[in-house]
Amino acid sequence: MSKNIYWINLFIVWILASIATTGSLFFSEVMGFIPCSLCWYQRIFMYSLSFIFLVAVISPDKNIIKYGLTLAIPGWAFALYHNLLHYKIIPESASPCQQGVPCSQVWIKWWGFLTIPMLSFIAFSLIIFILLYLWRNFHEE
Repeated sequence: MSKNIYWINLFIVWILASIATTGSLFFSEVMGFIPCSLCWYQRIFMYSLSFIFLVAVISPDKNIIKYGLTLAIPGWAFALYHNLLHYKIIPESASPCQQGVPCSQVWIKWWGFLTIPMLSFIAFSLIIFILLYLWRNFHEE
């Protein structure tokens, strides 16, 4: 894999993480949507990703794939669990949100299915997909 393609993919995952970070801040700080506990866990992982990918874009590191997957996979798992709560596949009693905003609170529902946890799930999924693509191609050389 050429360094150019590697860098472009790192730039794409940085853009994805930055958009997700900015979007979450927009929803909470501008729109006034109070994040639940699961949202905060997802934010911890996504905000970290936006910073490490920025560093990787400036100074590429061959280990960034491992670092990125180490943060993206748990974030993806929290997003998956949150979506299962939203779509009532997991009962509200299994929710970690005991105080404050319930984890099942739906702030937006675009096109009948696109909620904030779904946006997070999509962002983490895309980041993981691109990182696995890089890992596969980087380790084949």
